[in-house]
Amino acid sequence: MSFTFKALSIPDVILIEPVVFPDNRGCFFEIFRESEFNNANLPVIFPQDNFSFSGKSVIRGLHYQKHPKTQGKIVAVIKGRIWDVAVDIRRNSSTYLKWISIELNDENRSMLYIPPGFAHGFLALSEDVHLLYKCTNEYDSKLDAGICWDDPDIGIRWPVKNPILSEKDAKLPYINQVESL
Repeated sequence: MSFTFKALSIPDVILIEPVVFPDNRGCFFEIFRESEFNNANLPVIFPQDNFSFSGKSVIRGLHYQKHPKTQGKIVAVIKGRIWDVAVDIRRNSSTYLKWISIELNDENRSMLYIPPGFAHGFLALSEDVHLLYKCTNEYDSKLDAGICWDDPDIGIRWPVKNPILSEKDAKLPYINQVESL
């Protein structure tokens, strides 16, 4: 077995821990294996992979894609450390507006599966963060959406006071201003 799959406090969000094989040259581990993800009832079709680079104190998010092309994501840190956040934005869910956070880094090699219906964001904790994420749907600019990182109705306790934000992310609405998710 190449992975351990653990449901977190919001059960649909899954921590994925790969088996890492270190030696004097470095290490090797798998990021994805269709049969094991299928056995864990996780998606096995990822038509898009993304890479992002961020500097320390950058927050990216909270992003999501609307119906009919909602996206699930597997997030993996290739280099650095992030504080990763998933927010349940499924209006009929018992965990609606609950959020979960976890540190992902290039030492623990853990990954996070965030299902469709969640907004996702992260804070770069190290000087250089290289992030890879697999998506269950292709990006569609007409369905691209987001929620402000410091929305008081969600109440995320980010471990940073003055984050660096993109112009787009700084203008994202609060959840109570979003008509459809």
